[in-house]
Formats: sequence, structure tokens, C-alpha cells
Amino acid sequence: MTETPGRRERKKAATRRTIADAALRLFFERGYDAVGIRDVAAEADVAVTTLFSHFASKEALVFDQDESFEQRLVAAATAREPGEGLVAALRRETHALVRHCTAGEAAGLWRMIDATEALRRYEVAMRQRHAEALAEALATAAPDRGEAARRALARFVVDAFGVARTAEDPAAAVDEVFDMIDAAWAAAGSS
Repeated sequence: MTETPGRRERKKAATRRTIADAALRLFFERGYDAVGIRDVAAEADVAVTTLFSHFASKEALVFDQDESFEQRLVAAATAREPGEGLVAALRRETHALVRHCTAGEAAGLWRMIDATEALRRYEVAMRQRHAEALAEALATAAPDRGEAARRALARFVVDAFGVARTAEDPAAAVDEVFDMIDAAWAAAGSS
């Protein structure tokens, strides 16, 4: 059973959401580079210090779902359905993440990211953090594999998202990349 968050946690989450929504609205209207932190704080009707208590940087405003994506990848590896293989679970979650990021408003957000140098750099660092977190989770999910194999799998899975997200046929790209990942993971286990 999930515990309902208290009033304070709900207010913090609502403030965070208000700030993130205001930032994205301004970024879409004016362009990322034309909007400053003070603009976002004013639009969200919060102090700059409040903004920074929720977001470490301007780039973090764009990647509001960063932590959620990382948690989803980790959960795919560590909380699989009974009988579901590790690579199959990671493929399933990568498909879901790619579907989310290539549809609706998220597609426009990724176009902005791809067109903005600072956001592209932030995304590379974010993917590296995701790969490190996934590699740590794989130590529990695949303890029979060596550290190098687990780190490589984590990196390939996270990079599969980036490759598929920009492909003409994202779903086919996920499958193509994961077919290679699955074959490599199987081969590494038989050596």
C-alpha cells in the first residue's frame, strides 16, 4: 500500500510542478536561451531562491522528469515480472520511455533540447548518471555477471534511448539495438 504524502510534501511537489510548467511555457514561447532564471521565478510567482531549492540549474528545469526516468530504468532491472528476463525488461521500459519522449509536447521538448547546446551537454551528463545508477542496480539484478559486463549493459541500454528517440522509426530502432544488446549479453554470459 502506498502512503499518501503529507501536506508539506504535497505543497513542495505542487511548487516544483508550478515552476517546471512556467519554465517550459516560457522556453516554448521565447526560446530557451532568451529566458533567464528570474523570468521563470517571476512567471511561477516564486523567489529565485525558491526556484533553486527545487532545481539546481536552468537546464534542470527542462529535465524535470530526469529522476523519474532513472527510477524507471532501475525498477525495470530490479523489480521485473516473474520469469521476465533482464534484457527483455529493459527493452520493455526503453520502448515505454521512447514512446513517451516522441509523442505530444515531449516531442517538442526534445526538439528544443536537440537545438540547444547547453541542453545537449546536460543530457549527455544525465545519461551518464542514468547509466551509473543502472549499473549499480545490475549488481543486484545480475550478480553472476562481472562489473564490466554490467556497466556495458547499462551504458548500451541508456544509449539505446538516445539512438531510438531520434530515429525515423523509434520502435524499430529500440528493437534493432536491443537485438544486439541481447546477443552480446547472452554471449558474455557463456564465456
